[in-house]
Parts: sequence; C-alpha cells; structure tokens
Amino acid sequence: MRVLPTPFAAPTTWPVAGPGGFDAALLPTLISGPGQEALRARLAEPGVVVVTTGQQPALFTGPLYAVHKALSAAALARVLAAQWKRPVVPLFWVAGDDHDFAEANHAAWLRPDGALHVETLPDRPAEAALRPMSREPLGLGIGTALDALARDLAPWAEGAEEVLAWLRRHFRPQATVAGASGAALAELLAPLGILCVDGAHPALKTRAAPVIRRALENAEGIEAALVRRVKDLDAAGHDAGVSVGDDATLVMLEGEEGRDRLVRDADGFVTRHGGERFSRQAMLELLDREPHRFSGNVLLRPVIERAVLPTAAYVAGPGEMRYLALAEVVYQRLEVTPQRPVPRWSGLLVEPRVDRVLAKFDASLEELLDPGEQLEARVARGQMPAGAGEALASLRAEIARHYATLQAAGAEVDPNLHRPIAGLEGRALRGVDTAEKKLIQHLKRRFDTDTAQIQRARTALQPGGRPQERVLTVAPFLARYGHGLLPLLLDGMTAWYSSALEGAAPPS
Repeated sequence: MRVLPTPFAAPTTWPVAGPGGFDAALLPTLISGPGQEALRARLAEPGVVVVTTGQQPALFTGPLYAVHKALSAAALARVLAAQWKRPVVPLFWVAGDDHDFAEANHAAWLRPDGALHVETLPDRPAEAALRPMSREPLGLGIGTALDALARDLAPWAEGAEEVLAWLRRHFRPQATVAGASGAALAELLAPLGILCVDGAHPALKTRAAPVIRRALENAEGIEAALVRRVKDLDAAGHDAGVSVGDDATLVMLEGEEGRDRLVRDADGFVTRHGGERFSRQAMLELLDREPHRFSGNVLLRPVIERAVLPTAAYVAGPGEMRYLALAEVVYQRLEVTPQRPVPRWSGLLVEPRVDRVLAKFDASLEELLDPGEQLEARVARGQMPAGAGEALASLRAEIARHYATLQAAGAEVDPNLHRPIAGLEGRALRGVDTAEKKLIQHLKRRFDTDTAQIQRARTALQPGGRPQERVLTVAPFLARYGHGLLPLLLDGMTAWYSSALEGAAPPS
C-alpha cells in the first residue's frame, strides 16, 4: 500500500521547549494500557516536555485523522527530542467532555465489494440530556455495530480476529463512548510511544479549576477582546471558525440539561439551554465544590491544556489552526504562555486494488479524483465505435472553418452580423457536444464493469465525496495490512516533519 502525503500546511518554525516537568498528580489522568511502563517513566524524567494533540471520542476510535493526529504528535516529538536532547513525550487528549453524540455515534468503512458502509448507534431520545461522552453509555447497539464490522472483515480472517478482539475488549454496552474510545486508542498507540489523557478525569478538572475561575471572573473582558480579534481576522481575510459574542462565556457546565454553555446574566450567569441561574459568588463556590462539572469550550480547552501540562507544541487540524489564531487573546487575558500550534500531517492510503485500477486505465490519481468523472469519460471515448471520434473532430473543425467564412462575409454586409453569427456557431458546436455526451452516456452503460471499478477506486480515496481520512475508520486497514501499518505511517510522518522544519534554527 502506498502512503501519499496530501497538500497541507507544513510547519515552518520550531516550537520552544520551555522549562518542562510533568505534574505527578496528573498521572491518574493517563488512560491505562499494556506496554506503557517505559513511557510513564519518561514522563517522570526531569525537564520532560510534551507534544499534545486530541480529538473527541467516537465509535471504533473515529475517522482515520484521529490516528493521523496521534502519529503526527509522536513524529514531531521524535524530531524535537533528537534536536533538544531531552525527553519529549507525545500525549493524545481524549476530549470526553464533548457532548455531540451525532459526531461520535458512527463509524464508516469499505465493504469487501468496495461499497461504503456507515454504521450508526441508536440515537439518544430527543428529550435526553446532552451528556458528555465520558458519561454516555454505548448501549446494546454496540453489539450490532461489532457484528456488522465482523461480517465485512471476514475475508481477512487472521487480521480480522486480532482487530475485532481489540475492539471487543473496549466497546462494550456498559462502557461509555469516551471510555471505550480512549482505552482502545491507549492500547493501539502505546507501542508507538504515545500516551492518552482522559480530558474528563477529576484530577485534571481539579488542576484546571483555577483557569476556569479566571475565565469566569474575566468573562466580559475576554468576550470584548474576542469580538475585536474576530473583526481583525475578518479584515485580514481569515475565518476564525468560531462564533463569539452574545454574552457567552468560554465555560461549559454540566447541569440538568446536560453540558450547557454559561452566559453572563446581570451580575451572575445562566445556562444557555437549561435556564439555571447562578450569582457570581454561587458559581465560584460551585466550582470549588464540584470542579468535575466544569469544562472549557474549544477556545478555552487548549489554554487549560497548556496551563496544566508542560506542552511545547499542539498538533492541530486545519479547523483548529483557525480558531487557535482567535484563542491568542484568551491566552493573553488569562496570562498563560501559549504552546506552539503545529499543523498535523495529512495523507492518503492508496491500496493495491486502487493502484490496479489506475494501471488498467493508465490513469493518474488526479484524473481518478477529478469531480467531473473525466476518467470515465475518457474510458468511454476509448470504446467509441470506429470513425465516431474522427467524425466528431471533423464536425468541429468544419463548423469552425465554414463559420469563419460566414463571419468574413457578414463583416462585408453589416458589422452588426458578428454577434448573431457567433451565436449560431456556438449552437452548432453545442450540438456536437450534445451528440458526444449522449454517445458517452450510453457507452458508460454498456461498459458498466469498467465504470464500477473506477467508482469503487474513487470511493476508496474519497468515500461519499469527502477526504478519506475524515470518513474511514482505522480497523479495516489494520485487518488487511496488520499493525505494521502504523509504524510505517509514523516513519513517513517523522521524515515529513524533519523536512518541513529543516533550515529553521531551532530554539534550545
């Protein structure tokens, strides 16, 4: 299988290491898994720094890009450790506070025939509280989802058994979405030198409480600064990617309606959906008593992470890179030194079955992925009956030649004839185009085997018309190619980061 980096922003400046040192009180926040002893020992070394990334939990660990982000953090950590001559540990933050069940309740893969399949857990009731994924049980539907995956992995018997055993260890009805996804990732990533952090762990919430407090106490000033920053970004042509204003704070509270946004209300706060009201003093006292109920939104979460961890860099996707530019004012207001945002690696896994299709039709990836289905059209044209192609080309040439004569004659009769004659020429050429399209359409139907092969190859790279890494989950790839796929990806990413940062003088 070929692994191709896709066009994506590359880091051009080195992160800054900082003083380092991991807080031993946060060791319980690390999600347990086999083979972690050496990694945990590295976190205890003096001067250790971390490279972090993260993602919301999801069924079967979610789309490929979650694994890509984790491996990107590991690759960057390798490069920095070699340059700085100090321990650098990659950490993957499992965002269990996230409450968007519709983002977490599904997984997608390709069936043996190449068709896209999306498996979705049953929806929670419309009236149900918006519980964070750390408290949302998978339920009995997880058995149906595992059975569906098992059927589609059956052709790769030996690899399928290992992958399904891995998932079944963690994705059980009584497990939460975050608990299952985090534990599965912890087991998968430990051999690659990556530890996972439970972002909803009480010990982490306790450490984050001072940042939450400052965010509440300075909510009005932070909002004003964010509104100004959005205007500046808009003026510069940059989309911040996050809405600000409307008295909304950056703090979320788990209440009667589930996880809810806190909004400033006179001298206190109110939950946006639940309507629970708190005086300023009552809110701060609640934070002291029950810090586990509080969390930050997308702008505050990276600030919390930097405040509690010795983070040198955060590996971010394109959407995160946008809102981290907006979050700069939050760091400033809360007096937290920001970590360096570094773009994640992005890539395409080109399987042999796709390469066989490309070879059969002498096609490039660009031609295969062209949204206008140019490859199908070319293949159909190649099947056109003898003489048809020449006839179409001759028609176009003759129309152009004879209408050039008519244009010259028209100019002698009346200069105003140029436009109507040009219109007639255009209609004549469009008639030839229509004839060609009809021939090709019917040829596509006749040669549907070729068309189906091309469409399956395209689906493997752009399932549902979306980037592969944003749709397909990792399990089928592991079943087909084994766990050696991940070290291969990691080595490629390490070379990519080394090359991207080459030539920039790294800070000591």
